[in-house]
Amino acid sequence: MRLIGLLLSAAFLILANSLAAAQMACSPDGCGLSAGAIEANRWPNVQPLQVNDELLYDRDYRQIEGVFSVHASPNSPERETLGPGYTFVTVFEQNDDWARVGENQWVQSEILSDTISPSRFAGALLPLEEALPYPIAWTLWHLRGSKTPGGPEAADNPFLYRYTRVYIYTTVEVDGYYWYQIGPDQWVHQFKVAKLLPVSKPQAVDTEKWVSIDLYEQVAVAYEGDKPVFATLISSGLEEWPTNEGVFHVYVRFPRTLMSGAYAKPDFYYLQEVPWTMYFDDQIALHGAYWHDGFGFRRSHGCVNLTITDAHWFFHWAQSEYDYQAGDLVGPAVYVYSSGVYD
Repeated sequence: MRLIGLLLSAAFLILANSLAAAQMACSPDGCGLSAGAIEANRWPNVQPLQVNDELLYDRDYRQIEGVFSVHASPNSPERETLGPGYTFVTVFEQNDDWARVGENQWVQSEILSDTISPSRFAGALLPLEEALPYPIAWTLWHLRGSKTPGGPEAADNPFLYRYTRVYIYTTVEVDGYYWYQIGPDQWVHQFKVAKLLPVSKPQAVDTEKWVSIDLYEQVAVAYEGDKPVFATLISSGLEEWPTNEGVFHVYVRFPRTLMSGAYAKPDFYYLQEVPWTMYFDDQIALHGAYWHDGFGFRRSHGCVNLTITDAHWFFHWAQSEYDYQAGDLVGPAVYVYSSGVYD
């Protein structure tokens, strides 16, 4: 019994210390802004891009798993074999049990997945005439938030869907991590949101229009001069295929292009009709990604993935930075950096 008592005492001591650490992060009067103070600026004053269904669903995207054969026409001899790998194609035509996925490229329909639905997430235009009163962020998970910094999620807090835009009213550090106040009695761990952190224009950036890519927060921002005008979530390269840091320039772009690499290797990928692509660092590009909805997290082979809506906006916004009549084929500067270190 004495041993049990000692164990219980130790457990209570650990719990008390944990609660004390959270409380120590706050003043005796509590943490954060009051509900009344928050009400004046409850939701970010930004203008989300409109999602255009005609743009989003103008292709019939499908996935193919495993090894597959490509034919010049239905029922013709095999032309080539691809895969296994991360393979997505566009179906342009169907003929009985066959589907055309390119010029003189046919595959059997039975190997195709159902039609892929691209992400409907979209970034937001930022106000030009006035500064935002607080930093903004996007929630990366469905969540309700905690009542206090470092506390458990509260079942009676309002439910927020992933990709909800929020203000960060107050920041408190608990056990080496930041907790953000995103509403009255609503606190979230820093890993639960992606934060917009505008940066000063680097000296090496020599274009009026330029883009910053924050690899830590997974946020891209478009600038005109020193003014941020648009921000959104991205998916950059995984640890084994990192997106390089530095200042680059868009040097070529395509409304649609094929991306393929690592042939006959475990990480082979074959992606048809990649939309709104702007290459800026050798084979690394800003481009639309119709094959996932994981924006806000790293997941690419090095490229900077955007939703189709956002990639389309970047593609057309960048147009005025080119001067084709003067032979200028150099597009906006792209500044890739990291505002933090991955844990």
